[in-house]
Amino acid sequence: MRRELHVRFCEGGEVQSLSATRRNIHVGSRRAGQRVLESIASFVQRRLKLKVNRDKSAVARPWERKFLGYSMTHHIKPRLKVARPSVMRLKEKLKEAFHRGRGRKLDRFIEQELNPILRGWGNYFQLAEVEGKFEELDQWVRRKLRQMLWRQWKRNYTRAARLIRRGLHKERALKSAGNGRGPWWNSRASHMNEAFPKRYFDQLGLVSLLNHRRRVLNTA
Repeated sequence: MRRELHVRFCEGGEVQSLSATRRNIHVGSRRAGQRVLESIASFVQRRLKLKVNRDKSAVARPWERKFLGYSMTHHIKPRLKVARPSVMRLKEKLKEAFHRGRGRKLDRFIEQELNPILRGWGNYFQLAEVEGKFEELDQWVRRKLRQMLWRQWKRNYTRAARLIRRGLHKERALKSAGNGRGPWWNSRASHMNEAFPKRYFDQLGLVSLLNHRRRVLNTA
């Protein structure tokens, strides 16, 4: 599987279609890909009276294209992975949820806003063979939650008190609370990671994309 031909069919004047159709055709060389692309495009337009979307139809290597949100790795034996645009869309959707969640209790926000998004996304991409993005997204979500907490506390006194409550030494908590850095920087700092480790969010029921994927595959 060395090349990929991506053809998207759109509704034409003489044929009724509910939606656009996408197909991948894998061939042995770029020259063969160009030949097959022209042949199929000609057949679709002349015989089926459909319009081929040339902007989204191309001859390329599998790892340079995406299909239904998936892509492939650059290996002799390629593996299925989540395409980068799919990861970016998830992050944008989660950012909107975090914006809506300002001021809300963390456990309710996780249960009502985050978990449905994460669980649905994880179910759709359960076929991905590369787990790196799942773990990376888990870390990113936890960092966004720490950032959310830091913003909610607002005052240095409140931040220090919350850090002390979570087990940090008083001197360190006071120094960390008054470091003058922004919420995003503090969300990755050692004091926030120590005060709110992964197990803290696990206890709140936060869906882990990596664990969810493994659990789904084991029960399939």
